[in-house]
Parts: sequence; structure tokens; C-alpha cells
Amino acid sequence: MPQRKPERVIGEILGDPAAQQRSPVNAGYLCPFINSECMKRGHLTEGPYPVCSVWWGQKTPRLVMTCPKRLYQADISQDVIHHCWPGTLPAHPRVAYEVSMEKFGNVDMVIADVDPITGAVLEFVSVELQAVDLTGSVQPAYLGILNSQATVEVAYGVNWANVRKRYMAQLVDKGFYHHQWQTRIVAVMQTLLYEKLREHIQFDELPVGQHTPVDVIFMLYDYVESTQPSEGHTLLFDRVVGTSHSSLMTHTLYQSTPNKDEFA
Repeated sequence: MPQRKPERVIGEILGDPAAQQRSPVNAGYLCPFINSECMKRGHLTEGPYPVCSVWWGQKTPRLVMTCPKRLYQADISQDVIHHCWPGTLPAHPRVAYEVSMEKFGNVDMVIADVDPITGAVLEFVSVELQAVDLTGSVQPAYLGILNSQATVEVAYGVNWANVRKRYMAQLVDKGFYHHQWQTRIVAVMQTLLYEKLREHIQFDELPVGQHTPVDVIFMLYDYVESTQPSEGHTLLFDRVVGTSHSSLMTHTLYQSTPNKDEFA
């Protein structure tokens, strides 16, 4: 197993560059993006496991988000209203978190235009946040940072395939419901994750407008990595990409076929 510097494995802890965050317990495990205790849990430690991102890649490592709550550094609700809202912009927007319903599952956020007098929902858009899974564990690197170790033994990778299979299937289901409801669902993720999904699933990329036939939208953010060790990395809005539920479903189900001779 290779020896690595732990701060070149772990990208961020509680939103800070890994080398700057030596004692999350003294910080009360407070996640700055949700203003409450970190919700992640690990296999080798008790209590919260506040790793927001890791470094991935050999030649030019990039930050890869491992916790969807990290996306809350961005003003997601305002970006959804500005870039993704169908029809007339909401006059009285309200945000609800962790909305669930039987036979539907749950979504991370719903942004609704609510009548201030009757309380009726006039229009709504659902929002799903997604980060990556890892193959292997980076917890030895996390513990190495806490214990000020120079190097640790750790092997890990990014499980792009697991996200592609699990998340995209869920998005197809929920996209169908929103298609039937004549509204939209917004999938919020890091640009790098979207690019990895697109390598395998070639759904139509459609322009997003208030009156375009788009019911699934990918809203993408990416890191602006700090050049100063003491300063945090910033998450900035990149772009939105629209698609239709039918295109997403078709291309998720019928992906490019592997080579038959190689299989044989």
C-alpha cells in the first residue's frame, strides 16, 4: 500500500483545507455549510467524519467533493430560481428541506412559490444534491492529519460507476414524476462528476429557458482552489445543462455497448 502525505489525500475538513483543521472535535464538528454538526459517519472512527473532499488524480490532482452538504456553500435556492425556474419567476419563494412522500422517496430541497394569503403552492422545483463515493477508505489519512503524521498508508479511488448506476436510476424515476407534474427537478453536483457521467450516458443536452421542454436540469459548480494554504477553497457556479426525462431514461438504460470480443 502506498505511503502518502495525508494532506495530499484529504482535501477539506469541516470546510477548511485539511492542513488547517487539526482538531475538529474542538470545533464541535460544526459544518459551516449547514450550521450544525457534521452528519457523515466513518467505519473506523466514532462520531462525525467531517471529510468534505479529497484530492484525486496523479499528474494534476483536483478536489473531488465527497459530501453533498459541501454544495451548500453556494446559494443554491437563488441559483435555481435564476437559472432553472419554469415560467414566471416566483413572487413569494419558500424553501423546504428533506421533503419526502410515500412511493416517491425524498429530495434534499423543494423551492416553492407560495400564495401569501391562502398558503397554496403555485409552482415548485425539486433539488437533489450529489457527491461521489470512494473505493477504499481515506480514514487513515484523516486520522493521520489529526495525529500530525508525515505520511500514512492509504489506497483509494473515486467510484464514478456507483454514482452513475445508483443516482442516475433515481433521477430517472423522480424525473418521470416531475415530467408528469409538469415541473422540473434540478440535480446539483460538481462539474467533474457531471463530466464523468456524460462519458457513459450521452443524453441530449438542451438549453434551459423558462419555456423550453426541459424537465431535468443539471446545475453545476466547481472549485476555485486556493493558492494560499491558510485560505479555504471556493465553490462557484459553472453552468446549467437541461435535458428531457425521455432522453435521460433512454440513454441511461441503453448505454454504449462494451466490446463483445473483449467480453469473450
